[in-house]
Amino acid sequence: MPRTRSLAWSELKIGVLTIAAIAIAALLIFSLTGTKGFPWQRYSLKTRLGNVAGLAPGSPVRIAGVEVGSVTEVEFSGESVVVTFQVRENYRPLITSNSVARLGSVSLLGESAVDVTPSSTGDPIPDWGYVPQGKAAAALADMTDQASQGIGELTGLITDMRSGKGTVGKLMTDDQLYVELNRFVTTASALTDNLRSGRGSIGKLLNDPATANALEATLANIETMTRQINAGEGSLGKLLKDESFSRSLTSATTNLDALVAGMNNGEGTIGKLAKDPALFNRLNSVTERLDTLVTRLNDGEGTAGQLLKDKQLYENMNKVTNELSALIAEITKDPKKYLNVKVSIF
Repeated sequence: MPRTRSLAWSELKIGVLTIAAIAIAALLIFSLTGTKGFPWQRYSLKTRLGNVAGLAPGSPVRIAGVEVGSVTEVEFSGESVVVTFQVRENYRPLITSNSVARLGSVSLLGESAVDVTPSSTGDPIPDWGYVPQGKAAAALADMTDQASQGIGELTGLITDMRSGKGTVGKLMTDDQLYVELNRFVTTASALTDNLRSGRGSIGKLLNDPATANALEATLANIETMTRQINAGEGSLGKLLKDESFSRSLTSATTNLDALVAGMNNGEGTIGKLAKDPALFNRLNSVTERLDTLVTRLNDGEGTAGQLLKDKQLYENMNKVTNELSALIAEITKDPKKYLNVKVSIF
C-alpha cells in the first residue's frame, strides 16, 4: 500500500497566495473597468416607452450622459413597451419622481440607450418603481423625414415660382411687373437725385442751411412758448396755472349751464319761445303778416306801395315838395309881401 505524502506548509502557502492574488486582481480589474458594480450595489427600475428603436438587454443607461447601469429586460405592455434596467445604488438620490426617462442614442449607427434626467428635488423612486416617461428626442429617421418633407415643399415652391404663382413668381415671369418695378426704381433714383441737389421742400430742408436754421428757430420759438405756458405766462398760461381764472371759468360755465337748463325748462323769453307753442304761433303769425305786407308793397298795393312803384306819383310829390320849399324860402326872405294883415276897429 503506497504511502501518502502530506503537503508542506510552504506549498500550501503558495497556493493560497496565488488564489488570493487572482481574486484581488479580478476585483481590481472589475472595479476599474466596470460601470455596473456588483449585484448587491445595484437596484432595478422600470419605465414605459412608446418606441424602443433597437433597445435591447445590455443597452446602457445614462444619467446626464454618464453611464450608470444597463437594460435587463424589454417587453410589451399593451401598446407601450416596459423597459427594466438596473442602476448603481449610489445614484439613487438623483433619480426621483421629478426625473424623466427617454430613449436616447449612443451613436449615429442606431445603438439606443435609456437617458434619465437627474433631479434631486423629488422623492426617490423605490426598487422596481417606474420612472416617468419624457418626450423622446428626435431620431435620425425623424430628421430624415422632416428633411424630405422640407425638400418636397421647397421643390413645390420652386415649381410654383417657375409657373408664375405668387409675388416672386410673377416678378420672375411677368414682364409688365418687371417693367413697373424698373420704372419704380428709376423714379426712386430720380427722387433721390432731386433731394441731393436740393430741389423741392425736402431737398431744400436737407441742403439749404437757411431753411434748416429757420426750422430750428421755429422749434426754438415753440419751445420758448411752451416754457412760458408752463410758467403761467400769458392768457393760455394763466388758464393752465391761475386757479382764480380757472374758478371764474368754472363759474361762467356753471351759469351757462343754469341758463341753458332754464331755457330747457321754458323760463324767460327765449325759454318760452323754445317751449311755449302759443308764443311761437303768435310770432309766426306776425312774421307771416309782415311778409304779406312786404309782398303787397313790392306789388304796388296801397299808398305806400304806389309810392314805391308809381314813378309819376313820386315825381309829383317831389315837385310839390320842391315848390313848397321855394315858397317857404320866399316867405322867409320877404314876409311882408305875403303876410299883409289889416286890423279894422269899428
